[in-house]
Amino acid sequence: MKPHLTLRDPCDVAAAVPYLLGFHPADGLVVLGLRGNAAVIVQRWELDADAEGLAEAVAGLVGDAVDGVLLVGYGDAYQVRAAVAALCVRLAPPVLCALRVAGDRCFCELCDGCTPPGGARFDDRGGRIAAEAVLAGLSALPSRADLAGLVAPVGGAAALAMEAAVARADVELGRARLRARSRQDPDGIETLVGQGRDAVDSALRTYRSGGRLDDAAVAHLTLLLHALPVRDHAWESTDHEEWQLSLWTDLTRRAYPSLVAPVASLLAFAAWRDGNGPLATVALERALAVTPAYGMANLLLDALLRGLPPDALGSWPAEAIRHASPTGGTAGGGRRL
Repeated sequence: MKPHLTLRDPCDVAAAVPYLLGFHPADGLVVLGLRGNAAVIVQRWELDADAEGLAEAVAGLVGDAVDGVLLVGYGDAYQVRAAVAALCVRLAPPVLCALRVAGDRCFCELCDGCTPPGGARFDDRGGRIAAEAVLAGLSALPSRADLAGLVAPVGGAAALAMEAAVARADVELGRARLRARSRQDPDGIETLVGQGRDAVDSALRTYRSGGRLDDAAVAHLTLLLHALPVRDHAWESTDHEEWQLSLWTDLTRRAYPSLVAPVASLLAFAAWRDGNGPLATVALERALAVTPAYGMANLLLDALLRGLPPDALGSWPAEAIRHASPTGGTAGGGRRL
């Protein structure tokens, strides 16, 4: 069942934004794209001096895919007003509501009569909208940094241990590849792909039963997932179950930084299928920071930016993978969540 929030006035819109984003924003412009009564696009964009450039980028994302748009700005009043003015001109769908939020007050940027001169007070932590959000299973972290922290790499002794485990696993896989060379498998690649699929299946069984991989198994799997047939096997086996989110979150945090793109992309897919766009976004940021051209990450980013709903894949048949390019290009630009 999809989360349902009843928004009746500007204060309700302002109170709902943190729960739709997954965190309480301190600055930026939040764009809510509505299709019927559903918010199918929820994106936060950085404010800067180039209001026209921001409007062009947002208009390119929104296009005519939605029926109406809600805008909620945070931070510098001048930049919020400039962005709202530019967007009202550039957007094809109508701007139904445009607010500026300062502390616990919101100000309508479309007219003088919707909110009082000193702003309308709202409660995004203990009011009706907050209660509805909690009952719907939504939550709002204190800041975007807290959201990104959910997928941040481990540090200290844990990071050093993983570095050593990856070095050992790399040597072991190299030896296994040499041993596997034969007339049928001259490069030893097929043997490693088979090992990778087995490692994926073992990891799935472990987390389904409430277990956790040790460092050696994480190192082994994160190396093998860089083979596209292994990654695709994991992709075909991943949906939105809680234990799958735990698996890919754990591996995203523990993976050696240069190896994180496949596991972070798999986490993003599981989060998107679960309806958790904010978690999917920060996971994709981790993947793309290391491998900007990673095809799966860019494919998912494009789906998020365009507001593709999680149920677009239905029951997620395995053959859907074959319609996705494993080396697709970079998605459209934009400053996102």
